[in-house]
Amino acid sequence: MGSTGLGYDAVRKFLKDFGLTEKEAEAYVFLAKRGVLRSGEIVKGIKTHKGEVYRVLKSLQAKGLVELTIEFPTRFIAVPFETALDSFIKIKREEVTSVESARQELLNDWKSISKTGVDLPLEKFVVIEGNRRIYPKILQMAQETRNHLSAVSTVAGLLRADQFGLFDAIFENPFKSKIKFRFLTELSRQNLDAAKALLKRIPQTGFDFKGRNPEWGLQLSPRMVIRDEEEILFFITSKDASASGQNDVCLWTNCKALVDSFNAVFEDLWRNSTDLERKIAELETGKPAQNTHVISDAETASKKYDALLRIAEKEIVVVTSAEGLLAHREKMERVKEWAARGVSVRILAPINNENLKAVNELSKCAAIRHLPDSYLETTIIDGKHLFQFRNQPSKENKRGEWPYFENAFYTNDLEYVEKTRKMLNALWQNARAPPTVTLETVLRPSPLRVAPISDNERFNDPYRKLRGFKEYIPEMSTEEDILKKIIDAKKFPAKNWPKDIMRYYGSGTMAIIHPVKQLNIPHTMIAAWHFDKQSSFGTRDELRFFLWLETEKGHAYVPVALVTDNPKSAEFQKEITAGLPLAQNVQVVNKEEIQVRIHGNSGIAAWTVPIPLPPSRYVMPPACILVEGYSKLKTVASKYALPSGVNVVFEINIYGGFVTFFHPSSKYTGPGTDGAVGRDVVLTEYPPSPK
Repeated sequence: MGSTGLGYDAVRKFLKDFGLTEKEAEAYVFLAKRGVLRSGEIVKGIKTHKGEVYRVLKSLQAKGLVELTIEFPTRFIAVPFETALDSFIKIKREEVTSVESARQELLNDWKSISKTGVDLPLEKFVVIEGNRRIYPKILQMAQETRNHLSAVSTVAGLLRADQFGLFDAIFENPFKSKIKFRFLTELSRQNLDAAKALLKRIPQTGFDFKGRNPEWGLQLSPRMVIRDEEEILFFITSKDASASGQNDVCLWTNCKALVDSFNAVFEDLWRNSTDLERKIAELETGKPAQNTHVISDAETASKKYDALLRIAEKEIVVVTSAEGLLAHREKMERVKEWAARGVSVRILAPINNENLKAVNELSKCAAIRHLPDSYLETTIIDGKHLFQFRNQPSKENKRGEWPYFENAFYTNDLEYVEKTRKMLNALWQNARAPPTVTLETVLRPSPLRVAPISDNERFNDPYRKLRGFKEYIPEMSTEEDILKKIIDAKKFPAKNWPKDIMRYYGSGTMAIIHPVKQLNIPHTMIAAWHFDKQSSFGTRDELRFFLWLETEKGHAYVPVALVTDNPKSAEFQKEITAGLPLAQNVQVVNKEEIQVRIHGNSGIAAWTVPIPLPPSRYVMPPACILVEGYSKLKTVASKYALPSGVNVVFEINIYGGFVTFFHPSSKYTGPGTDGAVGRDVVLTEYPPSPK
């Protein structure tokens, strides 16, 4: 490469005086003359071995004189000489006088040999090593800011930046009144005094300068500086390495995609951070700064939620959905870890047949009680942090994805948290432990299926077909079978008993309730039926009450009371239930005193008369039960035999349901533990076989 005049020699000499080798100076000037080149083109241009050229370019890059483009294959570009010159001046402060005196002459020489610039702006990245190069670059970014300067740094990093004149550059920026300066840092008792001293330097008026501290669980990483959403410098070395005295390494780039990505990270951290003055007050008083907001980003909310759960020390109270219980079972190891650390875990949730197994597993490490499915999902951690979650869109319902984190509500307002905690404690006191006996066990399909007698089947000998009742060929009922029987309902007249069977068509609801002790009502199962006019005895509403009693075969729900608005049906039921407490406790009421209504997958049963529940001393007062279906429709067929010898077959298209028990006289409303809504019911009573 030949000389192009005195200008070239002067520039090359200056570069060598600064510390560049002959080849480095030659490569830099060659790049400056030719613009953006690939490594192969540089090899040919300066006629040097390929390996040596790579070493030269790497050295120039480390010294901040050469940058790389983000493309393949990579191309190299010499930084503007004016920029390099300013960097030399700041680094070699001891030589500033001599360099400044020669600056203009050198620039004139340079202009005679340099290329004016690159036609199009190029996306570049530069690796910068050492604080003596990093902080002058940050200083330059602050001086060139016009709209926004955002930074994430440790307090130590901010102090180091101040030593290099960063804050002076910000305060002296001619556009400072229009610029938003924002920085995030981590305050602690150890660095509090230093941070306060730094904040005192910030002008109080005519200056938009704000600082924040990240929330619990949010990592202040990476450290970075973003200018005007155009360029970013972020630290590759960790803050721990920097604190230990190791040299920092940074990556600078103007790549639009990278700048936008890191800017989004900064904005997310900023939204979930606390004002520095509030954080300082928290550290000085020992009282946490109040923070109440909606976290719109699901991932941010999830990270914060998990981080606070990991550091829970005393208590976790959770109100969740039936599916949420299944999600907690999916994370059983976390629940076990809480128990091992002595953290009390209480979970309030709707308990049903679908999650009962999960409840039994979770109960080994947590306390669980039943709650209706109408409460907002809530978590309170150590009485300090409260999360509330919205219902998950039905199309996204997937097991193990509870809670639904999008737009989660969070607060550490101690007054609000404590009031909510007291409310949950009250709910806990009135809530019920997981049931040991459920409707599923009560309605469990019989081992022996009975082939029901055809509606059209008539016979002279009423006992001929029934004599072999228990030996009938098993037959499974389907949803369509039950619907067809109801649609094509043929009435079996009550006057034909015991020559004929009795059959009832309709709908109904069942519930197991556990009232609070103050109501003086025992645990009870209630079956409420509405039968259509095609039924034996015609239209009627009917309530049956069962108590959990000891029998010859162990504990079971025994029918103890029947309430009906059909007198003929009442007399018949007394006859066929002989031997049961119910036979002595059949009550006929007016039609307006009992109501059973089924609408879709919901059912309601209400009564306005007191109902004795023998053999106990209890009386069921006027009340109401509401059962709201939640599960898919399924078909159940079951059989049981009465002491009188009458066999009863239930065929039901049924929904699992959540139960609410209303007790008007005491203004009590509370949950049952299990319920069902029978949308379609066919009940058949077979006469006893002759002895």
